[in-house]
Amino acid sequence: MKPNIETFIGCESAYGDADMVIFGAPFDSTTSYRPGARFGSSAMRHESFGLETYSPYQNRDLTDYKIFDGGDLELCFGNSKTALADIENCTEHILADHKIPVLLGGEHLVTLGSVQAVYKKYPEMHILHFDAHADLRDEYLGEPLSHACVMRRCHDLLGDGRIHQFCIRSGEREEFLFAKAHTDFHPFDFTGLEPLVCALEESRTPVYLTIDLDCLDPSVFPGTGTPEAGGVSFLQLLKAIVSAGRLNIVGADVNELAPMLDASGASTAAACKVLRELLLSIGSGKERE
Repeated sequence: MKPNIETFIGCESAYGDADMVIFGAPFDSTTSYRPGARFGSSAMRHESFGLETYSPYQNRDLTDYKIFDGGDLELCFGNSKTALADIENCTEHILADHKIPVLLGGEHLVTLGSVQAVYKKYPEMHILHFDAHADLRDEYLGEPLSHACVMRRCHDLLGDGRIHQFCIRSGEREEFLFAKAHTDFHPFDFTGLEPLVCALEESRTPVYLTIDLDCLDPSVFPGTGTPEAGGVSFLQLLKAIVSAGRLNIVGADVNELAPMLDASGASTAAACKVLRELLLSIGSGKERE
C-alpha cells in the first residue's frame, strides 16, 4: 500500500524532476461578499479525478509533462501580510529551482504574494489578468490588502501599461477611470487579446497570468464569492488560455472557486478543467522555446 496523498490528476512527478509546481493558498479572509474560496484548491484536487488527463481541445495529456503538486500551504487566517509573505516565500523557492509556479486560490489577494516573488526575478514582467472585477481600489473599507485591491497593489510594483485586463464588467467608477489611465484595459470580453499576445510573444516578455474564475458567466460558474452576470463562456476562456500559452509564462494562478456555493459540483468541475488546460497550455508553450 501507498500513503494517501491527494494530488491534482496527472501531477504526480517528483519535485526535483518537475518543470511546473502547483501549490494551494487556502485563504479568503478579505472576501467581501460570500466566503468559501479557502476550500477551492482542495476541492479541485479531490474532484479532478472526474477528469481525464487528456485534453481533446489541445491534443495533449498532463502525463506528457512533469508537474509536481505541493499541496496547500498552511496560512495564518486573518493576517493578510503573514499569508502573503508565506506565499511569496514559497514562490521564490520554486523560482529559485528554475520551475514555473502555478498557484491555486483562495481569494484573489493571494495573487499578490506570487507576483511579488516573480517581480523580484523578472522586474520587466507583465501581468495578464482575466476577471469580472477590476480589483483596482486603493483600499476597501480602509484595508489596502483586500481582494478588491489586488491589481492596484500589483500596479504599485509594475507601474503603467504592464497590466493587461480582460473581461472586466464590475467596479467603481474610479476604478474604471484609473484603468483607462494606467492599465491596458479591455472590458467585457477578450477583444484585443490576440494582438497583445502577438506583441508579447515576439518580445518574449515574461508574463504572469492570473485567472479569476468569476470572469466566467455565473450560468457556467456560479460557485464563486462575487458572481457577475454577463461573463464569458468556458470555450471563450479556453481559447484565451491556449492563446496565452504562446507567451513566456513565468508564473500563473487560478482563484476564487468557492465550491460549497454550487452544490451541483459544476463550478468545481469547470475550475478543474480550466487548470488542466492552463497547465497543458504552459507546457506546450515551453516546448516551443
